[in-house]
Amino acid sequence: MPTTDPTKARFDLAPFEVTAQDGQARQGRLTLAHGDVHTPVFMPVGTYGTVKGMPPEAIEATGAQIILGNAYHLYIRPGLEILGLHGGLHKMMGWNKPILTDSGGYQVFSLKELRKISEEGVEFRDHKAGDKHKLTPEAIIAAQEVIGSDIMMAFDECPDLTRPRRYLEASMARTTRWAKRCLEARTRPDCALFGITQGGVDLELRQRHIEELCPLPFDGFAIGGLSVGEAKSAMYETVEAVAPTLPADRPRYLMGVGTPNDLLECIRRGVDMFDCVLPTRNGRNGQVFTSQGRRIIKHARHKKDLEPLDPNCDCYTCQNYSRSYIRHLFVNNEMLAGYLLTLHNIHYYINLVDGARAAIAAGGLDAYIARVQAGWEAGDT
Repeated sequence: MPTTDPTKARFDLAPFEVTAQDGQARQGRLTLAHGDVHTPVFMPVGTYGTVKGMPPEAIEATGAQIILGNAYHLYIRPGLEILGLHGGLHKMMGWNKPILTDSGGYQVFSLKELRKISEEGVEFRDHKAGDKHKLTPEAIIAAQEVIGSDIMMAFDECPDLTRPRRYLEASMARTTRWAKRCLEARTRPDCALFGITQGGVDLELRQRHIEELCPLPFDGFAIGGLSVGEAKSAMYETVEAVAPTLPADRPRYLMGVGTPNDLLECIRRGVDMFDCVLPTRNGRNGQVFTSQGRRIIKHARHKKDLEPLDPNCDCYTCQNYSRSYIRHLFVNNEMLAGYLLTLHNIHYYINLVDGARAAIAAGGLDAYIARVQAGWEAGDT
């Protein structure tokens, strides 16, 4: 349990400056150990220390400023000893820009049949090997410091929103206690630490948790516990109520969200940082995000189509290959298909958010969003 006052900052906060604002939307700059991150920003997901199927130089070529890893998964495989031998994840994977690591709170949620939660932490079985492990706030901070995360996430519980309100309240209180233990456990000033606010879609619980957590000296704050099955309208309503009440002098991160439209709508509501598996997962499954809507590359209409995936895109895939060729690769299970589709999707997400950032600076975010949304009206093709 904490032995010092967790409300007293032991390290300087990671520098963050809001450089422009348009309504609730913000343009900003966050300075981290491995470089500046300009917000709003989308972070490609590299759970195991790799954005699936993509070498780091290809990810960098998309314009990605920062990627996300998962401390829970890296703690299990390859393990802290191997990460330590490499001198941390940056050197191990050959990525020289910032890395944010999720602490494992979502895995506590998603692997509920394999874990037991207590005040001390979480006991769980490895979902692959079956080995028993125990994670505590102290252990997860130590793990992220071995990883060398530019941004570490505090250990939290992401509760099932169908549980009774009294359970949600107890879970939220435990997340606050764990957050204080994470602050005390931190030893590296070059590894920023973000707190995670919970409360589901209950706005009263959300505000209560913000009042508990935001006085604490975290470098930034995340909105956790959304995009876990609630209605889209409820997610937007929650973000609209919550984001503006988070500290204005620190970045705001919406975890695990989302579709291109989710990014735009939540940027409009004041969110600075996003991550999501959709561009990589959907790419591997043949779904492409474009300025004209989604494309399903296996559809027969693309068999003889010599156009690029997106005629308005300047990514490597669109500058060099036709829909017909990529469809041929995909239906024949060629590895190159997943690479080219993933590369395009990540580029599309990065470019989408870059456009929003520029629009904020110009005071034209609403017009930018309307123009992008109008391009999607054709629907899936």
